[in-house]
Amino acid sequence: MSSASRAPRRTNRTRSRAAVLTCGAVAASLLLSACGSGGKSGGSGDTGFVTGSDGIATVAKGSRPDAPELSGETIDGKQLDVADYKGKIVVLNVWGSWCGPCRLEAKNFVAVSEDLKDQGVQFVGINTRDTSTTPAIAFEKAHGVKYPSLYDPTGKLMLRFKKGTLNPQTIPSTLVLDRDGKVASRSLSALSEANLRKMLKPILAEK
Repeated sequence: MSSASRAPRRTNRTRSRAAVLTCGAVAASLLLSACGSGGKSGGSGDTGFVTGSDGIATVAKGSRPDAPELSGETIDGKQLDVADYKGKIVVLNVWGSWCGPCRLEAKNFVAVSEDLKDQGVQFVGINTRDTSTTPAIAFEKAHGVKYPSLYDPTGKLMLRFKKGTLNPQTIPSTLVLDRDGKVASRSLSALSEANLRKMLKPILAEK
C-alpha cells in the first residue's frame, strides 16, 4: 500500500481523536459550571416564583409551597428535624466544603445568623456531596459556622422539594421558609450579606 493511500486514514483517526477530546472538554466545562458557580434555573414546575434582577426569587404569601420533611443526622452526629423550627423563619443553605462560592458566602451567613438569632430566624445548612463529614466539619470550624447542618451527601433531601423549587445541581443555593414552614424566597447562587438581608427583610416584616 502506498504512503498516499495510508495518509487519509491517519488524518481521519486524528480528526476523530480531536473530536472526542473536544467533546470531553465541553462536557467537563458544563459539569464544572453547573456544580461550582450556581445559576438562575430551578427546573420546570409551577411554583409561583418571580425572580428579580438580583437573582432573588420570591413567592406571594398565599401561593407559597410547603417545604418537605427535612430531618436526619447533622454533620456532627446529632438528630435534627427542621419542622421543630416552625414558628420561626428558617434559612436553608445548601453547601459543600469543596465549593468555592460556598467559601466566599460563608462569612455572610455567619454574620447575619448571629445578628438575627434573637429575632426568630434560624439558619440550617444542608451539606451535600462531601463523601465524609470530616471536610464539612473542618469547613464550619474554619468559617465560624455555629448553626447546624444536615448531612446529605447524595442529595436525597434536596430531591424532596417540589419540582422547580430547588435545583440539586446548583450549589450553593438558599431557601427562606416563612413562619408557617412554606418556601417564601430562594437564590440559586452565592449571596452577599446585603442580598441575604434583602431576602429576609420582607419575611421578617410579615405578621
